[in-house]
Amino acid sequence: MLDLPNKRTVHALLTPRLGGVAIFAGFMSALTIFADLGNGIQQLLAGCIVLFFVGLKDDLVSISPAKKLVGQLLATGIVMFMADIRITSFQGIFGIHELPDGISYAFTFLAIAGITNAINLIDGLDGLAGSIVIIIVSTFGYYFYQYGGAAFGNYVFVSICVIGGMLGFLRYNFHKATIFMGDTGSLLCGFIVSVLTIQFIQMGLHTDQPFGSANPSVAAGILFVPLFDTLRVFAVRVLNGTSPFTPDKNHIHHRILAMGFQQISTVLLLALLNLVVILFVINFSDLGNTLLIAGLVAFSLLLSVFLGTYRSRSAQQRVAS
Repeated sequence: MLDLPNKRTVHALLTPRLGGVAIFAGFMSALTIFADLGNGIQQLLAGCIVLFFVGLKDDLVSISPAKKLVGQLLATGIVMFMADIRITSFQGIFGIHELPDGISYAFTFLAIAGITNAINLIDGLDGLAGSIVIIIVSTFGYYFYQYGGAAFGNYVFVSICVIGGMLGFLRYNFHKATIFMGDTGSLLCGFIVSVLTIQFIQMGLHTDQPFGSANPSVAAGILFVPLFDTLRVFAVRVLNGTSPFTPDKNHIHHRILAMGFQQISTVLLLALLNLVVILFVINFSDLGNTLLIAGLVAFSLLLSVFLGTYRSRSAQQRVAS
């Protein structure tokens, strides 16, 4: 039940890591009491229960990544096949619109697993994952409230309940944290964020909202920090000849800490970065998917070069000293 400090962690003391149990309790109780459980929310709750027990077992006795993936596959299957929550169109990205059913199901699984694990990987500093999740679900919740209509409007309840559970948790999770969310919380939050992302993308096909067909690229911008961190770390590991699943201290928050920032300032800086990118994609959504994605990729490359360059210089300075 305690997270042991090691060479990859930032904290130095034994810290309880079952905060995800409290997040789950707050989220589930509020949602089942107050929300309309139609339009796939009932199936979302079922998937959350599956991942809750997967994360809980991992926090208590540790399980292999393969078993985690099986749990994610089961939870994804529940929302895909029982609620038909899936990405059915690329909405013009690479000239692709409607997707065949097989590709739609496969891509949806990759999207849910990718986003779930991206939130899991960003959980490396006190308050970081919780702050990023609040920013993401608040943005999605606003647009579900304004433009969701009968088909997507009740997902605002999902957003509000996540925010409520996370605010209660963050009171004890900011530096110096007295409890961590653990895999129980990060897998749960990542799964919820992934389903909200898919429904936000699909909302562009069924309701009038301000982004036209640019919902996929706007969603990528809303998820910028966790997606950028995951893709960058995996790419660096592959280029270094190691497995992309090998843990290391090369995440974006590790690189910012190496610049001399403290934990709280690093969390605030990454939260600000995510907010700036969100404002960018929202205000320039009329550029369309292709240009927005090109802009996000270009910014990601520049940021990656900066992080890598600073790392090299700081390593040289340490050797010299």
